[in-house]
Amino acid sequence: MQTLPRSVTLRVPTARDATQAPLAASISIHDAASHCQTCCTRNHCLPVALASDQLRQFDGLISKRIRLTKNDRLFCPADAFCALYSIRYGSVKTTMLTEDGREQVSGYHILGEIIGFDGIATRTHGVGATALEDTEVCALPFKSIEDLSRTLPVLQHNLHQLMSKEIGRDQIMMFILGSMHAEQRLAAFLVNLADRYRHRGYSSTEFTLHLTREELGSYLGLQLETVSRMFSRFQAEGIVQVQGRSVKLLDSGALKRITERNRAIPEFGVR
Repeated sequence: MQTLPRSVTLRVPTARDATQAPLAASISIHDAASHCQTCCTRNHCLPVALASDQLRQFDGLISKRIRLTKNDRLFCPADAFCALYSIRYGSVKTTMLTEDGREQVSGYHILGEIIGFDGIATRTHGVGATALEDTEVCALPFKSIEDLSRTLPVLQHNLHQLMSKEIGRDQIMMFILGSMHAEQRLAAFLVNLADRYRHRGYSSTEFTLHLTREELGSYLGLQLETVSRMFSRFQAEGIVQVQGRSVKLLDSGALKRITERNRAIPEFGVR
């Protein structure tokens, strides 16, 4: 059986608005077996807990990985929905346009997370997705996933679980924006991000934040100046150390106490 060479690339035939960031320029075709069986993010993706024969069936669904550089668009608002995307490495922001045409950051996604759920109901994406650094994602064709999940209950369970986590994240973000003060919003974001890295086997106290201060402010509903002031305050109090985009949590307990100050909050552990 002939296999496709690992270096083959194809152009992506997708139109884009001239004011938007460029779309992903190429698709890499790989031997299907390399997608899941040797992937370091497998335990956080759809095929988690699949048996060997089931994993081979899932492998057969995946025909492409998409490589993006910083500011490349994976998809845009109103693009047709056809797949979910699992982030193998890198990070992605999702954004939506406000009524006055401003771009609002709606999500910050790291390796091991899946994006694209917003398009399931309407079959069009309601948000755009943009790479924040060199990033690679696996495209998971949704129709094929639906078909296979009918014969693999564990895959259907995994899909429902991931969708539930996405709903949980949205609910927590609504709580943060609706009831927390500025310092609590930033503290809660850092606590959650640290937990997400820890869950993936990476350091929960030192990481790179690829959102700019302005983008983070957009995500948390804060002004740029407020974000900068809060980081300066946390640093002065010995809670965090910030150098450019490198963040070191010096006192995670203090951050958690800030998020819980004067209020009862839901468990901030959706990963």
